[in-house]
Amino acid sequence: MYKIAVLGDRDSIYGFAALGLETFPVLSDEEAVETLKKIAEDGYAVIYITENLLSALDKEVEKYREQILPAIIPIPGVSGNTGAGIANVKKLVEQAVGSDIIFNN
Repeated sequence: MYKIAVLGDRDSIYGFAALGLETFPVLSDEEAVETLKKIAEDGYAVIYITENLLSALDKEVEKYREQILPAIIPIPGVSGNTGAGIANVKKLVEQAVGSDIIFNN
């Protein structure tokens, strides 16, 4: 069975433990990079990362974009939605379809 991890600051991710997901709170960007590498190597299929942390992990996350697993999915943190999740989905749709399907008025 595949495992699911949640990576981010403690306040943003502690509630996911109640859902049975494994949480990995980090205090610094360097710790986040090392933790992401460890999680990916340990066979996690899905890794949720808080949006504010995602920007610090951009280079490391890029290594996994072409792989089937792990799927890395941004989630909003306690500080709110930064728009990184929507931007990521938009980018993936553009790659798959070949054009932007979201029109802003």
